[in-house]
Amino acid sequence: MPTNQKTLFRMTYGTTWAPERLHSFDGPAYDRELDQVRLNKQIRRVYDALFNGGWMTLSELEAVTHDPQPSISAQIRHLRKARFGAFIIEKRRRDQPTSGLWEYRLMKHHR
Repeated sequence: MPTNQKTLFRMTYGTTWAPERLHSFDGPAYDRELDQVRLNKQIRRVYDALFNGGWMTLSELEAVTHDPQPSISAQIRHLRKARFGAFIIEKRRRDQPTSGLWEYRLMKHHR
């Protein structure tokens, strides 16, 4: 990762990340006062599950994090963004190619 890039996570491999600061999210329904802490906790749960779990589907992530699948999917997208750490999260089909079931894996390095 470029040294001039601000990141959300300070990585120590073998452990989970520690937030350096709370990130602000965005969107038409986002209310910083109501959502910032909740979403930062949620993105950490998703990160921790991916960091520790290998290949996982959204339903498997839901079982671990207790967050709804649409929120997990959104947090995966956020983790790929530069301002959230630019993590490499791979995606592949599970089972039959026509089933539409995808699984995700966090790579242990950044872009």
